[in-house]
Amino acid sequence: MTDPVTVPTDQAVADFIASVDNKTRQADALVLDKMFREVTGWQPRMCGATIIGYGSYHYKYDSGHEGDCQATGFSPRKANQVLYIMPGYQDYGAMMDRLGKHKLGKSCLYINKLADIDLDVLAEIVKAGVTDLAKKYPVTPT
Repeated sequence: MTDPVTVPTDQAVADFIASVDNKTRQADALVLDKMFREVTGWQPRMCGATIIGYGSYHYKYDSGHEGDCQATGFSPRKANQVLYIMPGYQDYGAMMDRLGKHKLGKSCLYINKLADIDLDVLAEIVKAGVTDLAKKYPVTPT
């Protein structure tokens, strides 16, 4: 069963970004959208109400749980920009050391503002994440 926060919607990405209240977060979202498009070669789509996703994949865990999710993406949240690298960041230590100020979750990268990080390194991380994901699951472009 697909998680409702990752279900694609018809909401326009540009409209969502324009609705972001925090002007720094909004400007950073425009930069991130451009970077994700360039790195992946895919068009964005809204997943749930707040995630801008690129590509998709179908997963099935050993437990039998399965669903569909964006291959990568981000969400301009109130506290941080949250970037989703679906294989996780466990093997990206060298890149993470070069990235700049950030926090990590399992598959989430939290950035306060893009001025705190090296955008070229972030592009490397996004590309590595999509490449690694495609080794495990077929990834469909959007």
